[in-house]
Amino acid sequence: MTTQVIVLNGGSSSGKSSLARGLQAVLPDPWLTFSVDTLIEAMPASMTGATSGIEVAPDGGVSVGAGFRALEAAWIEGIAAMARAGARIIVDEVFLGQAESQQRWVKALRGLGVLWVGVRCEPQVAAAREAARGDRAVGMAESQAAVVHEGVKYDLEVDTSYTESLECARAIAAHVS
Repeated sequence: MTTQVIVLNGGSSSGKSSLARGLQAVLPDPWLTFSVDTLIEAMPASMTGATSGIEVAPDGGVSVGAGFRALEAAWIEGIAAMARAGARIIVDEVFLGQAESQQRWVKALRGLGVLWVGVRCEPQVAAAREAARGDRAVGMAESQAAVVHEGVKYDLEVDTSYTESLECARAIAAHVS
């Protein structure tokens, strides 16, 4: 089956966004990139820090409420609809709910060609990237590095700890049909 969607799952600061840009550069066809950060940025300010929306604790822990889940479900279905309409999509995600998070995507993407990619990064490397970025709660990268992969099934995994994103992108592109 032709790959229509590439789902990149990894913790904060693992290199998913750089990897997505690298994929756009090396894949022969145009691919659109959507990140969970895109969804969060599109939400009204009233959803940030609210129990029904998304809350980031001072230690980097993230909790989401029913309002976030409702908007997330619509966003996932919208991305699936774009893929069904012919767009090739790269999704930059953080499966905080582990296998349950993946199952939401599996259900929406049923019938589409999906390449599931685990983006791993050593916690201390992700933490250093987080500190250099300065736009994340300290502790988020380290706390998410392993937990987002628990129970998740992949077609391919890459480790961005010491490998350039373009090299990882080429490895993923080799699996795109």
